[in-house]
Formats: sequence, C-alpha cells, structure tokens
Amino acid sequence: MSDADNLYSILSTTRSIRRISDKPVDDATLERVLQAAIWAPSGGNRQPWRIIAVRDRALKQKLGQIYAAEWATYVEMNMKRVEGMPENIVEATRTGLAVGTRLAESLADVPVVVMFIHDPREVYVTDGNLGRTPVVGGASLYPAVQNLLLAARAEGLGGVLTTLISASEVKVRELLEIPEPWGVYAMVPLGHPMGNHGPLRRAPLSQMVKYDRWSD
Repeated sequence: MSDADNLYSILSTTRSIRRISDKPVDDATLERVLQAAIWAPSGGNRQPWRIIAVRDRALKQKLGQIYAAEWATYVEMNMKRVEGMPENIVEATRTGLAVGTRLAESLADVPVVVMFIHDPREVYVTDGNLGRTPVVGGASLYPAVQNLLLAARAEGLGGVLTTLISASEVKVRELLEIPEPWGVYAMVPLGHPMGNHGPLRRAPLSQMVKYDRWSD
C-alpha cells in the first residue's frame, strides 16, 4: 500500500471511539501519539495549547464525575428534542446516547484521558465582531486534537473528541492545578477500542462541496 493509500485509509476509518478497553497503553506508543499532536499547525506557530495526559485513576475518577454531570444535561436536552417523534427515532437517540453515558460512567477505566488546554491570550480571533458565535480561534487549537486522533488510529488505538467538560472549566482547573487564564477546550479518552474502526458515515462529496460559488 502506498503512503497516499495508507493515509486515505486512516482518514476514512477514524471513527469516534467511545467503547474503550482498560488495556494499558504503553509509554512509547503514547509518546508517539502525543508527538503527532505537537506537529499540528497553529496561527503564527504560537502553539497556544498544552496537553495534560491523565493516567492517575483517582484523577480520572473525578474527571468522570465532572463529565458525567455535563453529559446528563446533554442527554436530557437531546431526549426532549425528540419528544413526540416516531418511536424508532426516539429509541435510536436513546441507544446512541447510552454509549456516551457508559463512557462517562467508566472514565476511570480508560487508560489515558487527554486534556487539551489553551492560553486565550495567544489565540487571535478574527471573527469576534461579526455578530455570530466566533469559531476562527479554534483553528489554532483543534488541529492538534485531530492529529492525535489520526495518530491513535494508526497505532490501533481509538478515542473521541469531547468538549462538554469545558462547561465545568473551573472544577477541572482546580482538579488538575491549571493556572489562570488557561482554559479547557477538549478532552479525549484514549485507549484500545472495544470493537472495530470505520468505515465512516458521512454526507457525500456532492452535498458538501461547491466549486467557485455557493449557487453553482
């Protein structure tokens, strides 16, 4: 398989893995995956982010409690959204959310919980005054998460990008002794998948891509 074929195979099979084994991740593999995250681009090459790779079970247990509270609110919101819809839609929603609930409840068993934190002073937000939710700042932050997930896939590991715990940033900052003004922007539970990678389910290229103009 060529390098290109191998890359496309990884890209097209890197699923969000929420069912993770408690099998340990060896130090060398973990360091390779973390190094891949460090190779990610950022505005001005500032790298305004850091990683805290949490392996201590007591800390993971407490992170799980924080995350589970945010997840419960998310579940409630989504179940209200499908109230009155056909039962197959309600059941599919309930089943999908249950996987996330299991992850929240068993976070202490996940080998590594990768916490991504950032320094907001070093993120240049170019869309902050457009009257909508600014998103451009994430361009200097989330490529590192994607690099980590792709490297994990190449190593036979799996993980999932989660952001709900950011709503409890104050609690996480205290737990992990994160200094002000650093903030929490992602959490990635990481380990060996219980199940298989890919293939992905995504909208077709014809729906997602336009050439030259929106109207074309």
